[in-house]
Amino acid sequence: MPISHPLPFPDSASLAALRTWYAGVGSREAVEHYCPEQLGDGKSARGVIGCIRRQLIDFAVSRHRDDLAKLFQCEAGERTRHCKAVASAIDVLPSLLIPHPKISDPIDAWLPSRAVAALRAHGIRTLADLTVRIPRRRRWWLAIPSLGERSARRVEAFLRLIPR
Repeated sequence: MPISHPLPFPDSASLAALRTWYAGVGSREAVEHYCPEQLGDGKSARGVIGCIRRQLIDFAVSRHRDDLAKLFQCEAGERTRHCKAVASAIDVLPSLLIPHPKISDPIDAWLPSRAVAALRAHGIRTLADLTVRIPRRRRWWLAIPSLGERSARRVEAFLRLIPR
């Protein structure tokens, strides 16, 4: 997960519709009551709820809080069981800061899974391992089986974003 610009948080009307939906109210009723303007351009109420959920998932993942992201991924029929936990997550998420990489962080917290698999197979587990073991020369990835140029370029782009 590369360092990125802050993701927008849903507005209060969208959050009210989502809370209501998790409480067991139908998506059409929740969206029409709290954010009917989002139903334009042929959007369905279920689609609006799904969009709000994806926005919160992305926000949670950007803060390295996969535990909170999972709350918004439950099946629609199971949503009422998660109502209180979702409400708490919605309250906590806006206060979470964007994390910054630490040299001791595992690479899977910051890099794409495809690159992580190849790097781990080569004995690279942390960002420290990565910075020490990757030489500063062209085509360094050729020494790492199954790490292609595209993944290597993503790793390099990530390393350039880390403040020194």
